[in-house]
Amino acid sequence: MMPPPLLEARRLAYAYVGGTAALTGLDLTIARGERLAVLGPNGAGKTTFLLHLNGTLRPAGGQILLDGRPARYDRASLAAWRRRVGLVLQDPDDQLFAPTVAEDVSFGPLNLGLSDDETRVRVEDALKAMGMDALAGRPPHMLSFGQKKRAAIAGAVAMRPELLVLDEPTAGLDAAGAAALLTVLEGLHAAGTTLVFATHDVDFAWAWADTVALFEGGTVTVQGKAETVLADRAMLGRANMPLPLLAELGMAAGGRLPRRRAEAVDLFRAMAGRDG
Repeated sequence: MMPPPLLEARRLAYAYVGGTAALTGLDLTIARGERLAVLGPNGAGKTTFLLHLNGTLRPAGGQILLDGRPARYDRASLAAWRRRVGLVLQDPDDQLFAPTVAEDVSFGPLNLGLSDDETRVRVEDALKAMGMDALAGRPPHMLSFGQKKRAAIAGAVAMRPELLVLDEPTAGLDAAGAAALLTVLEGLHAAGTTLVFATHDVDFAWAWADTVALFEGGTVTVQGKAETVLADRAMLGRANMPLPLLAELGMAAGGRLPRRRAEAVDLFRAMAGRDG
């Protein structure tokens, strides 16, 4: 018998004050160990959906299931839920509030009731994983945007969640900062963390996601393997999104569709060799 998904949304509905519908009968599953990219235009419901994944928002209709069981919203259940699901918002200033980076990262573990010694170990491990250990004593307001982003992620990593949810993780980062962040996320995934990220960047999703969910009008229009969904020009067009560059180049070359830059370079070198 197949185990249930780690987390599942069934017929999820949510409206903001004033009646603006944000989610309208949304269905989505998150399998253990996958890297799921959530894509769609502004206003499609991506961030609202992410805020349901750790109980920050409670649906007006439908339900969230954890391990196949309906999520509960009492205080104890929410605390247990948030031990399992970490959430990193798009703007790190929305999450960083303590006098120093180390104190900010320690907030979550201390709220779990961990000892000072265990918390110290988790904070040190998380800051080292994010390349932030040298900045542990620095006030968050003195960090660059990229450093703030890594500090916010360290706060989630210190909780050691099974599922890490990130809203636009590479937004506002330069190429070097984005590459460094992705290296860290690769390490977390290799260690067993399930990753869900919302993004507008189809090239990032193409290179990095296992599965993709396209959002439109507060619901999921399709969820499937990244190499299938993101190579469907018509489907992406309906969501006002372009084909990933590497997919388009692969199609133009008439060969396999490269998922990484190095694969594209190898493909075109091979083509050049045949033409020569």
